[in-house]
Formats: sequence, structure tokens, C-alpha cells
Amino acid sequence: MERQPLISQPGRDYGVNNPGYIPAAAGTPAMFAPPAAESQGPSAPPASMFDSMPGYEGTVAGGGGFLPPPMPTFPAAQPEPALDQPQWNIPSISENTARDALLLFVKSKCCYSSAPAKDGVITNMEAFNTYRYRLETFTESRSTEWSHEPYTGQTVDAYAQQPPGPWDIPAKTPQFFLDDKQFIKVPYTSSVKPCHNCLGIGRKPCKDCAGAGNKVCWVCNGSRYRHGNDTCTHCSGRGRENCSSCHGQGSRQCDVCNGKQQLLVYIKLTVKWTNNSDAYVVEQLSGLRVENLSKVSGKELFRDTQYMVYPLPGFPDTSVVSASQRFVSEHQGKYMQTSRILQQRQTIELIPVTKVTYTWKGKSHIYFVYGNEFKVDADNYPATCCCTVM
Repeated sequence: MERQPLISQPGRDYGVNNPGYIPAAAGTPAMFAPPAAESQGPSAPPASMFDSMPGYEGTVAGGGGFLPPPMPTFPAAQPEPALDQPQWNIPSISENTARDALLLFVKSKCCYSSAPAKDGVITNMEAFNTYRYRLETFTESRSTEWSHEPYTGQTVDAYAQQPPGPWDIPAKTPQFFLDDKQFIKVPYTSSVKPCHNCLGIGRKPCKDCAGAGNKVCWVCNGSRYRHGNDTCTHCSGRGRENCSSCHGQGSRQCDVCNGKQQLLVYIKLTVKWTNNSDAYVVEQLSGLRVENLSKVSGKELFRDTQYMVYPLPGFPDTSVVSASQRFVSEHQGKYMQTSRILQQRQTIELIPVTKVTYTWKGKSHIYFVYGNEFKVDADNYPATCCCTVM
């Protein structure tokens, strides 16, 4: 088959990289897809898209920070000193418990020999009073931002009346000390606007084919032929094939308005509940790394839950008292500026830590058993490899 020359037009680019170019089949003129639309629409909503709402003049798209809560109209309840003074005693674990904990630890290691854990002789067990003080402050914060969604007939109520203030809008009742979030459409702020992304058309030029509806044939690379003069069967000698992304239409549905051409524009209120927590662990110079204790639980000795708590009174360890005073002051000063404190809780846990000394094959070794879970730290375990090369 003899290749046919392409029919050219002055001033046109006929390279195969031209997205509007469709090579002709043998004996037919070349075809050109329509050019892609020039206007792509702004990538972000313009400021003119958002109305000025009374009480929300500073609201912007993307959010503008948390809104400080209003001053309470009635005196806040004063915290009450905790009256219960528990016994600050620490229990001791038995020798069998210490040995069983080490055996479980060794079992979790693939190459540790159990011989030291089974046959080692425990010579000393020393218990340490280790306390963890924790203060939790549960807060509610609110922020606003302009938002939009495809318009499908939702209520349009902008300027029907003045919208309520951000802290006057009812929200769900949260569960204390659990993080949560709720999104609320601010009443009387919703209006309908043309979609900024597609300029109200509902469709956008396809990016994969630049709006042409077709692309260079991947089999013949636009040459129209395969293996010499054999016409490409994939594109039927056209040199191009329909774009699979837009199904040959040259445009795709706008992903902002979902093809609806219009958007419901409104102010979105985000209500965020956060459990802010700080902890202090007393280090008793036992030799166990303090960071290990964050992975275990302890026995709760003291709990005080109120709207606002007092610093911990009467605890025998003065460093815990100092930590309580510091945390209470810091939390109330920090979180009352941008959020509303709903509840505070302070607790003291007793974390049991036992330092175990034992001998095996005439040498002395130590390990630690700690937490309610009886976790073990044994950095210098004497038989860490029982594998044998055959």
C-alpha cells in the first residue's frame, strides 16, 4: 500500500505532538479535533464569591483560627479541694511473679535461651515507689470558614435574618475526655453562586487529551502504519484514538460542582473537642529508663474530676505537688484563651517497679519488672543467642 501525503493548511502545525492533529487514513484528508477551551477557571474560589455576613466579617476560605469563647454570664463554679487521702503504699511482687515475667520475656525473643530465667538464683528484689501524675483538660474550640458544595436544591437562607454567633449555635453533647469533631452549617449564611471552577458550565476540558477528545495511538505512535505499509488496526489508520478518560468528548464533569453548574456557598462551623493531657513521672533512680513507663499502666491511687481542679494537696512527694501546681496553672492560662474548658481531671498512678538481682553461672545480673502488665527490661540478659550453626 502506498502511503498518502497529508493535506496541509497554511499556518498549522502537523506534527504528531499537536493534540488537535488526527492523521488521515489512506486516501482521506487529515482530521483535526477542536482546540481545548482556553479558560480553565480559577483554582480557588475568588473573594467576591463570599458575602459579608453580620458577625462573620473576618471569615475566610480555609479557616481563620479558633474563635475565643465569650465571657461567662454567671460566675464559674469554684473547684473543690479533693478530700480523700489514700494510702500511698506500693505492693511488692513475689519471687515467682518475677521469674514468670522473665520467662515470658525470654519466650518473646527468638534467640534467647531460657536457661538463665529457669536456673538463675534470685538474690535480691528491690521495689521502688514510682508515681505518674497526669492532668487532663477537656476543651471545646470553635472555628469558621467559608465552604461550598454542589447545589442540588438545598435551603437557601442567606440574609433571611441575622445568623447566630459561633458560640450560640447548639452542638451535640460530647463524651468527656474523648477527642471529637462536628461540622455545622451556620444558619442564614447559605447562598447559590456559579461554580468558580468550571465558570458555571458544569464541565472542564479533559487534561489527558487537552480537550481534543483523542490522543496519539499508542500502537503506531501516530504513524498510522505497522510493520511497513500495513495499516494500524488499533486506530484503523487514523493515527489517533479516542481518549479513554473523557470517552472522546474532550471534556469531563467538573469535580467541584459535580456537573450541577452551581454551588451552595455557606459558612461552616467546626466544633472540636480535645483532651489535652500532660504527665509527670517521678524518677526514683532505679536504673530503669523513664520512657519505658509510658508503655505500661499503673494502679490508680487518686482521681479528681471537676469543672476546674485545684493543685494536688497533701501528696508525700513534693515533686508531684510541684508538677500539679505547674500543670494546673499552665492549662488554665493556655486553653482558656482560645477554647472553653468543659472538664478537668487529675490522677495519680502507682507504677510498680521491681529491680531483680540474680546469679547465673557465677555471675550477677539484673532485670526490671514494671507496670501492671509485668513488662520486663533485661538489657544484659546473659544468653541472648542460642542458635547453633550446623
